Amino acid sequence: MTSTGMRTEAEDSGPSGYAAARLRLLQEGARSGPPRRAALAELTDEWLTGLFGAGTQGGKGGGGRRDGLRGVSLVAVGGYGRGELSPRSDLDLLLLHDGGDSGAVAALADRVWYPVWDLGLALDHSVRTPGEARKTAGDDLKVQLGLLDARHIAGDLGLTASLRTAVLADWRNQAPKRLLELQELCVERAERQGELQYLLEPDLKEARGGLRDATALRAVAASWLADAPREGLADARRRLLDVRDALHLATGRATDRLALQEQDQVAAELGLLDADTLLRQVYEAARVVSYASDVTWREVGRVLKSRAVRPRLRAMLGGGAKPAAERSPLAEGVVEMDGEVVLARAARPERDPVLPLRAAAAAAQSGLPLSLHAVRRMAAAVARPLPTPWPAEAREQLVTLLGSGRPTIEVWEALEAEGLITRLLPDWERVRCRPQRNAVHIWTVDRHLIETAVRASELTRRVGRPDLLLVASLLHDIGKGWPGDHSVAGEIIARDVATRIGFDRADVAVLATLVRHHLLLVDTATRRDLEDPATVRSVADAVGSQGTLELLHALTEADALATGPAAWSSWRGSLVTDLVKRVAAVLAGDAPEEPEAAAPTAEQERLAIEAFRTGGPVLALRAQAEPPTEEEPSGDPEPLGVELLIAVPDQPGVLPAVAGVLAMHRLTVRTAELRAFDLPDGVRGSVLLLNWRVAAEYGSLPQAARLRADLVRALDGSLDIAARLAERDAAYPRRRGTIAPPPRVTVAPAASRHATVIEVRAHDAPGLLHRIGRALEDARVRVRSMHVSTLGANAVDAFYVTGTEGTPLPGEEAASVARGLEEMLRG
Repeated sequence: MTSTGMRTEAEDSGPSGYAAARLRLLQEGARSGPPRRAALAELTDEWLTGLFGAGTQGGKGGGGRRDGLRGVSLVAVGGYGRGELSPRSDLDLLLLHDGGDSGAVAALADRVWYPVWDLGLALDHSVRTPGEARKTAGDDLKVQLGLLDARHIAGDLGLTASLRTAVLADWRNQAPKRLLELQELCVERAERQGELQYLLEPDLKEARGGLRDATALRAVAASWLADAPREGLADARRRLLDVRDALHLATGRATDRLALQEQDQVAAELGLLDADTLLRQVYEAARVVSYASDVTWREVGRVLKSRAVRPRLRAMLGGGAKPAAERSPLAEGVVEMDGEVVLARAARPERDPVLPLRAAAAAAQSGLPLSLHAVRRMAAAVARPLPTPWPAEAREQLVTLLGSGRPTIEVWEALEAEGLITRLLPDWERVRCRPQRNAVHIWTVDRHLIETAVRASELTRRVGRPDLLLVASLLHDIGKGWPGDHSVAGEIIARDVATRIGFDRADVAVLATLVRHHLLLVDTATRRDLEDPATVRSVADAVGSQGTLELLHALTEADALATGPAAWSSWRGSLVTDLVKRVAAVLAGDAPEEPEAAAPTAEQERLAIEAFRTGGPVLALRAQAEPPTEEEPSGDPEPLGVELLIAVPDQPGVLPAVAGVLAMHRLTVRTAELRAFDLPDGVRGSVLLLNWRVAAEYGSLPQAARLRADLVRALDGSLDIAARLAERDAAYPRRRGTIAPPPRVTVAPAASRHATVIEVRAHDAPGLLHRIGRALEDARVRVRSMHVSTLGANAVDAFYVTGTEGTPLPGEEAASVARGLEEMLRG
């Protein structure tokens, strides 16, 4: 039956005709989604118009004059006003009148409301004059939101139009105040209902990312103050409405909660494979709405802040032009502007495949959101894909992003919203938005993996390879979605991903072991007899080394904490710790001996002799590059940075001086080694050789002559490095940044027969090595050699130190030096 035919039946037969036509419409298999909602709204409009016309003259669009009644109209508001009638939706109606004959208005209201109630339809109704409607809207934000979608049904069209105009004008005039109320309402609702994109039994309307938030975005757009990202938003809203329609039909109730027992039936109603497919579609839609909400509310905040500041700026500038927004550099091609991370004017995303990871890492480390425009520009750029394996910078930026704590989540979601994550890591597609039907898990698989990385970032001081811990956290459940044991499938995927992103063969093996056995410690500790030597030996055989055990212990804790409150407890933690101690005792015999220092190269010997001859520092800069890749065996190699060789006559203060000069020139230290070089026979004296791998934070590298000149001044005391670094830090605005775990300084037991080994694990920051070097100098210990690694944003450094006599430090003195160094770094 056509909609016209249904309208005729509804008009001719009264309530029973409408009910029959409504039932036929809802049972039509060929019509669903937006067409059915629109047809249902149209059918209801015609029926209500008939009811309204029975008490007035002129019907729809008429003047509404009968029985002395003047100026009255019937108005749909809220969801009905938008034409979004689901099978069991309320009818939101306003009987609008100009204040004339109140008895006639009441009689008309009865003639419209009672037939609706008689059919058992839910009705949200009100009778008001335009002035009363505006006043109520001013007092009640929810009423005002409903009136923003007001739509004329019958009666005096001019009365409805004038109300709509007035309500929209009120909304725009009061936007600075009302939008803040609306945002607060959205936040409170999200705290109460949770996030739609993660809930196993979500409320499609009230949960964050649901239909209420989509409606709030329409209200923001109506204010003309800001607008939501439109790409995908209409489709996400449609998908959520389709699911609600199917839920109403499946249950026969006006419910918005997608309960577990009804998901299979709803999926069948929508023609989907199963309940998991249904949830995944709901999560994807909710994620679009949530991301659009984040971007929109951020824009609202920026606009309101700009409006508050602008009058004062104009007064200060004498009414001149608006000053240009300040742009603070964060990394190569990445700057901060107006509280967001944007691309620098000179950035060329089409030529820089590492830029998305670099921008994301800079944003997460700064605790700032990635600009929507920046993410979309990077996603739209047809950049040369990352080679296989990835260049070192790409891997380091990924590790930095994963190790940034809570800010990682928002930045990761921004990349994922534009498809950049699956472009970088294709295996991510199988776990994206994948539900976990387990009461212990509170997140989808993909969010759980990011949550695990966030938790792992708090444990990086416990491990010698924080980069492997963070990547293992990202990959440990990557096998979910594949047939069979997800740990077994995950091991295969992890090997492939780790190789692709550029880890060497040994690191790939460790990552594969961590993914394969990420449940081993907690399962063994809680289900097996730890007093049985065979139990401990089996774990030791699976793990293989002390370093892997250390990583697996941290991964186990991070995984459990990211699962949910029921997955970890002090009791479980104590059992796992006990097992780890027993396994470590078995593996203790595998501890490696101190490596022998490699013989100096011819170039190092030449530099050392030249430094001794001149009595000053000698430098050599040499560009480093990636080896040819499988995909581009003959292409241009990717730059890794610069190798900086420095030879300096042995004297106090070399380490802090060199590290400070590099920090002054904004050079990031990736690796560094220091060792004393004894000159050839017949030449009395010693030279310190320092081998650094450095990269510019942004901009070009300084010339070697400038580095040497500053180093000479630093060594003779004419350059106050600490003051220069403090001045530079003070010149830049303070950013929130990430809250890194506190530094940890320990004395490695029995690590060397010739020196005391002090291990430092800390958050990398400009001038970190300079501060460590000064602290060791102040403690009057001599750095015999050092090995420095920067893994993402984590510094893992080992200093082989001796006393003034060249012997290892006594135990208490070594502990005192470590405590003092840790206190300095914490301060």
